[in-house]
Amino acid sequence: MSVIRVAWGRATAPTALSAYDAALAAANVHNYNLISLSSVIPADAPIERVDTAPDLGPAGEGLHVVQSHEIVEPGSDRPAVAGVGWLRSESGRGIFYEVSGTDRDDVETAIREGIAAGRELRDWDFDAEPKLQIETADPDPDEHAAAVVIAAYGQSEPLL
Repeated sequence: MSVIRVAWGRATAPTALSAYDAALAAANVHNYNLISLSSVIPADAPIERVDTAPDLGPAGEGLHVVQSHEIVEPGSDRPAVAGVGWLRSESGRGIFYEVSGTDRDDVETAIREGIAAGRELRDWDFDAEPKLQIETADPDPDEHAAAVVIAAYGQSEPLL
């Protein structure tokens, strides 16, 4: 079974999309076509926090991810905050929960509440405490600021 790597990044740039792309670059997942997943963790998949992802395959391929991202406008008085939390069951199965916003405490609270709700939906015996990764990008007076947290499933795959 492949590894799920949790990577994160933050950046500023002249446009919202370029700030997002630069934050993805800080996490080293900017050269992939990101394919969004619905947040269920397979039983046998190890999860590693890696800050910056290693090379996950050729540029342009698809990479399956659970992703949180936030972008704020130039001159914002609030930061961009992205977070992903996860919780494993005794069997190894688990759930990710992704939240973004402009207040770190609100993002953390929403992740914890979401994981608690997801836990209630499943008849699994879970570990006691979720793990969280939250990234914050401070606002910039002249540029957009972006924060991302990505849980990348395994290696990239050809799209064509």
